Amino acid sequence: MSNSDYNKAENAVNSTENSLQNAADKAKWTINDLADKARDYIKEKRDNNEEVNEKDWLDKVKENVSDTWDDIKDKASETWEKTKDAAEDAKAEWNKKTN
Repeated sequence: MSNSDYNKAENAVNSTENSLQNAADKAKWTINDLADKARDYIKEKRDNNEEVNEKDWLDKVKENVSDTWDDIKDKASETWEKTKDAAEDAKAEWNKKTN
């Protein structure tokens, strides 16, 4: 496998790493965001004369985490496919050179 082939695979991983980081940064709630969203949740419930409860709140948090996981899983799968494709291309190139 040539350096060019290794570089293609590495570049695919680096590109997807950046995409994963961006997706995680955009999707995750920081501690401050979490506190703000908890306050908003309480205010919304109070304004609608509804009872606040931990299960409802945790469901909202869980939904955010689930969305984050889906984004990360998609990017990780994309990385796997790009890296696998680059490795297969390199193997095919190697076979052409050695046959």
